[in-house]
Amino acid sequence: MSVRSFDDAHPFHRVMRRVAATKAGRVIFRPTAHRLDHLVSRLSGGKYSFAGIAAGFPTVILTTTGAKSGIPRTVALLGISHPDGVAVVATNYGDARHPSWYYNLKANPLARVTLEGATWDATARLATPDEREEIWARGVNLYPGPTKERVWAGERRIEAFVLERH
Repeated sequence: MSVRSFDDAHPFHRVMRRVAATKAGRVIFRPTAHRLDHLVSRLSGGKYSFAGIAAGFPTVILTTTGAKSGIPRTVALLGISHPDGVAVVATNYGDARHPSWYYNLKANPLARVTLEGATWDATARLATPDEREEIWARGVNLYPGPTKERVWAGERRIEAFVLERH
């Protein structure tokens, strides 16, 4: 996965990443980003997301099985390289609750991942504490938002998952 750090990213991508990391960005993107991601993903045959295009993020298009409904659920997330596949962090824009996909993976760790145009099956596992810190550091290197989201989340411990490729 070839990814540019925040400092090395295209100027437009840096601006989008900065905006997304503000309270105003949270207000704008939290209710709309998933809809835009879904639209771009559908138009591109599942290969791209809004976040990937607008902010230059390495974007994982993750399909989980709903914990309660059993229905497939798809979301676009910041992908962070990991030797076993790819990692994702459950920041949920700094909300006090974990995102829905977190609960879905806890209930059913089998998932489908699309990353850089390749689709593969994965098994999710919670990152170990050491892995979590390493994943966190790599994620903040790409996008400074999680630092603020950690504060906004209050008492909630933000977890990371490793999506191990089959």
